[in-house]
Amino acid sequence: MDKIETIIIKVNKQNPEKALIKKGADIIKSGGLVAFPTETVYGLGANGLDEKAVKKIFIAKGRPQDNPLILHVAEKDQVSPLVEFISKEAEELMEKFWPGPLTLLFKRSKLVPDCITAGLDTVAIRMPNHPVALALIKASDVPIAAPSANTSGKPSPTLASHVKEDLYGKIHMIIDGGKTGIGVESTVLDMSGDKPLILRPGGVTLEQLREILPYVEEDLSIIKDDENIVPKSPGQKYKHYAPKGEMYLFIGNLDNIVNAIDEYANKYIELGKKVGIMATDETKSKYNKGIILSLGTRKNKEAIARNLFSTLRKFDEKGVDIILAEGVDSQGIGKAIMNRMKKAAGGNIIRV
Repeated sequence: MDKIETIIIKVNKQNPEKALIKKGADIIKSGGLVAFPTETVYGLGANGLDEKAVKKIFIAKGRPQDNPLILHVAEKDQVSPLVEFISKEAEELMEKFWPGPLTLLFKRSKLVPDCITAGLDTVAIRMPNHPVALALIKASDVPIAAPSANTSGKPSPTLASHVKEDLYGKIHMIIDGGKTGIGVESTVLDMSGDKPLILRPGGVTLEQLREILPYVEEDLSIIKDDENIVPKSPGQKYKHYAPKGEMYLFIGNLDNIVNAIDEYANKYIELGKKVGIMATDETKSKYNKGIILSLGTRKNKEAIARNLFSTLRKFDEKGVDIILAEGVDSQGIGKAIMNRMKKAAGGNIIRV
């Protein structure tokens, strides 16, 4: 594709300057691509009702066409024209979790372009909880289609510098609003069928959803880590979040994990490989070989979620060949962390 001049603007995260946001909105309105911060990760936005603009997202990211996109709105009344029907349960969830890291899947209306939904009869919608994202959507006056602002398959971007590294010269603007807060993407909940179904774990946990709707279930693809499915939601198919090095994820008792990682590190170092170890504060002093980076303390899984993608990118910067990663327990946001780790490891899972 032809090289595009990418403008980078820095805005106040809490109170974004209207004149700067207007520049981004003008690009969206004219069919261009703008990367912007949300509370989860940076998104790559286009006018969600303009098929030509949306197709540019797939080209810039190298994203497969059968991977649906999420439409981002700033007001609840923007949802009705995009969907066939909003159930009472969906209303309750929007009331409780919007703005926030919950994407809801509805039966789509004819207004939604096919390229958003990958030809499916459902559309994914969320309202981000970030002043910059909300200001951009409001100023653009359209729903904004936005996957994560990275090259498809790479770790998602939690800093504007990550976006620049992947997409500079391929998109029109990067709005730098600092580090994102949650660090893993939104939970995707299918409200289009008989019962609510989590298609992708994320920033809103199963436990939180069950407080509102006790009968929420998880899709089998999450439980089985099955890739052989038609994706109804982003992040369901394909190797995602992958670092450049080969990653192995260790799951089990923590002492066993540490011993196994130590063994694997020795083996790969003897083979002349540059090894990275993704540890936690509780274990980092137990390793004495390789490049050791901690995700934070196991007592604070929210911090681990925040640091996950940027740590994968740090290993990329250090040029490691092999990443040996400690798993965490799957309670609360741990489920989303492990989902991303398993996808980053591409099936290299070692149970100890």
